[in-house]
Amino acid sequence: MTMPLPAPRGPASAALLDLLTTAPADADVTGLDRAVGDALVATEDVLRDEDLQLTLLCLYELHYGGLTGVDDAWEWSPALLGVRARIEAVHEAALRDRVPVPEVPDDAGAGDVAETLFALAAEDTGPGLSTFVARRATLEQVRELLAHRSLYHLKEADPHTWAIPRLQGRPKAALVEVQSDEYGGGDPERMHSALFARTMRALGLDDRPGAYLDHVPALTLASLNSMSLFGLHRRLRGAVAGHLAAFEMTSSVPNRLYGNGFRRLGFDEDATLYFDEHVEADAVHEQIAGRDLAGALAAQEPEVRDDVLFGAAACLALDTWVAQAQVGAWSAGRSSLLHPLPDLVPAALALPDGRAVPDGTAVPAGAPVRVGAPVPA
Repeated sequence: MTMPLPAPRGPASAALLDLLTTAPADADVTGLDRAVGDALVATEDVLRDEDLQLTLLCLYELHYGGLTGVDDAWEWSPALLGVRARIEAVHEAALRDRVPVPEVPDDAGAGDVAETLFALAAEDTGPGLSTFVARRATLEQVRELLAHRSLYHLKEADPHTWAIPRLQGRPKAALVEVQSDEYGGGDPERMHSALFARTMRALGLDDRPGAYLDHVPALTLASLNSMSLFGLHRRLRGAVAGHLAAFEMTSSVPNRLYGNGFRRLGFDEDATLYFDEHVEADAVHEQIAGRDLAGALAAQEPEVRDDVLFGAAACLALDTWVAQAQVGAWSAGRSSLLHPLPDLVPAALALPDGRAVPDGTAVPAGAPVRVGAPVPA
């Protein structure tokens, strides 16, 4: 399913979106190239730049499900690839400048690298997003959480899958083993993206790809864009392996807390199955990804070892920055999104025993209400 064209967030994204609605053979990218160049010069922080991150995400989306109304021939346009490379260079440089990467001895083996990754993940305390969700988050806040995460989780595993043909031997087999589980082991209903879509529907959210793109801020886009950057470049195969390892190592416990938070709000398996599935699966995946994928790759190809560690550290840093923004906004009583979600609570949220939604309004079974509005007669 294609992603709808978003609203532009500045001159660069406006130029790109205008260009993508034309035929590739007739297009002139001069205006886009100039707008991107100006934006790169002007930006104070590319990772939080709404215009540039949206532009980069749309360029990457051409390699995934595509954009509604956009000719597929744009995917391999040399001119667009050149524009994308300019943004990527600044984006990658910002990550390398800001993300502290652990060091290992020059003769470090697979086990040494794996243990360094596990230690890095164990040291990552973060701002307590999963604990906030488990103990304090309101209905609207968990809906915001799903909106943020929908950009990745509705294509879950795809950015890391780009690495499969770039690996050999033990690392390739390990990545395929992890990804097979991510894709449901052959059952489309068990694909993790499908389970996440089920959670979205249970909370009355639109599960179509990109439905909330206009709501999600740049830093969340930057997190997904970093995955695509690592996955789409063979030279960064170490980074994508390290990213996946850190992603899996820090998944099991938070997902248990997310599931508990949704249960606290009264939701059943329709909403929690996605999180519960990851509690068990990722406890296994972290060992495979840490040792047989990332550790083995670092030993097999010592030249990418530093990138394995960089990818893991970047994953943890981006997750922390995104979580800090969300928890900070919610603790201050603000939305974490650019635009608050529509506040209609559909019938899917009406609890069967008539319990109250988080604002205290009783919900008759099957009755759609607005949070904070009077209960329909």
